[in-house]
Amino acid sequence: MLSSISSCAFLAAFCISIPAANQTQTLPQSSRTIGYTELQTNLPGGRRANIITMRAHSIRADSSHKQELGRGLAAKPGEWTQFVGWSPDGAQSVIGRGWESEENAAWEEEHKNFRFTAEGWMYDTFIVNSRTKSAFNATAVDRASFYNTGLFFWPQDSHHLGFTALIDGNSHPYKMDLDGHNKVDLTKASREFAYGFSSSKDGKRIAYHSNYVIYLADADGSHAAKVESGHPFNFGPTWSPDGKWVLFLSGEHYHCDPCIVRADGSEFHRIGSRGTYSGAVYFLDVPDFHAGSSDVPVWSPDSHAVYYAAQAGDRVELFRVRIADGTTPEQITHSGAGVECYHPEPSPDGKYLVFGCKLNGVRQLCVLDLANLKTQQVTHLTAGHAAMWPHWKP
Repeated sequence: MLSSISSCAFLAAFCISIPAANQTQTLPQSSRTIGYTELQTNLPGGRRANIITMRAHSIRADSSHKQELGRGLAAKPGEWTQFVGWSPDGAQSVIGRGWESEENAAWEEEHKNFRFTAEGWMYDTFIVNSRTKSAFNATAVDRASFYNTGLFFWPQDSHHLGFTALIDGNSHPYKMDLDGHNKVDLTKASREFAYGFSSSKDGKRIAYHSNYVIYLADADGSHAAKVESGHPFNFGPTWSPDGKWVLFLSGEHYHCDPCIVRADGSEFHRIGSRGTYSGAVYFLDVPDFHAGSSDVPVWSPDSHAVYYAAQAGDRVELFRVRIADGTTPEQITHSGAGVECYHPEPSPDGKYLVFGCKLNGVRQLCVLDLANLKTQQVTHLTAGHAAMWPHWKP
């Protein structure tokens, strides 16, 4: 599975991911803000040389009001920032700050594997006030680990946060108070790697995968139940907004399809096929010893549909499958030759879909109007740069 700096197929794209018939039309845009991460992708020196250029940003869906978020957090050599998410009211952004030593990075490049040590790594997650710009490092209070990722505001609970901490080489889901105190390891007895930690929208249940097996449990980590899929590789579980289903990828490594189960883990079934698409988004233009960033399916805000990426000829396109009626998945992007679409996320009102798209060899952000399936490019970066991991502001 992938590290937080991924959360981190080279295609020669010669036209942008807009239907040919609609290239000259202007898409009516929402004024909503999108948080994302920008980085350089072609610097020599391996993974770290490019990763340390990461900076958290926001931009309007109409391409206006672009700004860097958490400016000043990456003040020391070897530090970077990465956009993680928003508070429920949108008044605060969640920003990760990473650091890796040159020595550790050289070892990783030589051995082509991660080496997480307290001497070579530090990753914390900050809550940044959008108005005052003040930043609070909740993961550093009563520190549980030197590597803390995926912080989120616990649904329907204004007093708690969730995050994932690396403990003795294994990743564990944690819950803590809003001020960073009272950190609780929800899988304390486990010696297995847990990842993909999420909470149901009512805050009463959690989901995660441990050694590529999906588990559903109560919010305190108790009554953990294994989801039986019959497949060796299962990851990235997310609850439907109505709490009735859990969505995840299941199958063989690099050959997984979107699947769902009921909230109690029953009625497992596949809802679509990604074809030959591996689901690994390579976000660097230099050789990377790690297999990019996982591309996982997502729910619509009303729980009626799932969006995911799949191979379509020489392209990777976005598809929509409606859960209630079980109809055949519908292709909703129609791109130019060799274009790759990935990382979809619907807007809170369900009217738009922001996604990553490799256009003319550059990883940009685009927005799809779900009413008419017209696409418009949001970022306009030059070669050697990328915009990744978008999140709509509530």
